[in-house]
Amino acid sequence: MPVPVLRTAAELRALPRRGRRAVVMTMGALHEGHAGLVRTAREQVGTEGQVVVTVFVNPLQFGAGEDLDRYPRTLDADLALAAEAGADVVYAPVVEEVYPGGEPEVTVAAGPMGERLEGASRPGHFDGVLTVVAKFLHLTAPDLALFGEKDAQQLAVITRMVRDLNFPVEIVGVPTVREADGLALSSRNRYLSPRERTTALALSRALFAGRDAAMRGDGPADPEEVRAAARAVLAEGEKADPPLTVDYLALVDPSDFTEVPAEPGVHRGEAVLAVAARVGATRLIDNVRLRLDGTEEAR
Repeated sequence: MPVPVLRTAAELRALPRRGRRAVVMTMGALHEGHAGLVRTAREQVGTEGQVVVTVFVNPLQFGAGEDLDRYPRTLDADLALAAEAGADVVYAPVVEEVYPGGEPEVTVAAGPMGERLEGASRPGHFDGVLTVVAKFLHLTAPDLALFGEKDAQQLAVITRMVRDLNFPVEIVGVPTVREADGLALSSRNRYLSPRERTTALALSRALFAGRDAAMRGDGPADPEEVRAAARAVLAEGEKADPPLTVDYLALVDPSDFTEVPAEPGVHRGEAVLAVAARVGATRLIDNVRLRLDGTEEAR
């Protein structure tokens, strides 16, 4: 059965509520990772609840020279996947509907956490993300909103915005979905040639190597050993044909995305090992969660 498509804020506001409402925000080009978010949303709200999926390529989060114009737009396929995964309705507005006066003068600032890693590589990116997320939270008025852990820093800044600005919504992180060979699912994967895709596998292999290093031994893990294990795999990717160009590798505190201190035992809880790199013209990100106290394997 086709899923209804809403195009305007007025249509969205007029949508009758039914039970608990969950929202899954996407930029379209949906894949199995998005389907997992929708299925989890359905599980969370139950058969009596309501799942809203948004499809919108947000220009505010793209910088100069990034892939806004070539970002894949596959609405018909997106609607089919959303329906199959359990969505009740899709909100797919045009840019003029979301930003009727052009680029907004008032935006949401991500603060210091939004200036690290992805924010340093893509200045203003998280301000654009938070601005559209805030708008869509107001419009959809959900009880919970689900985001993938693959975009770990995005999940962190959204969670912080919701807490700091008292949004009445629960933010739910959903684990990363991967291909059988370990590559994290991403809408940008379709840009990769077969050879580029082979090179891109260095990202996940590096993260898994770092996670394995964190689990060695009985005591607290050595953060520098974790970083070194991951760097060694990335170095192999840099020698591949075509080569990997690493933007950053970082082992960070998930609460604020500051680097974990080098000394073992200083940071003893969960950490995020994150990487960003280019293969050809395609920029990819990935991460794994791990623990540095040797007590629990990362998810």
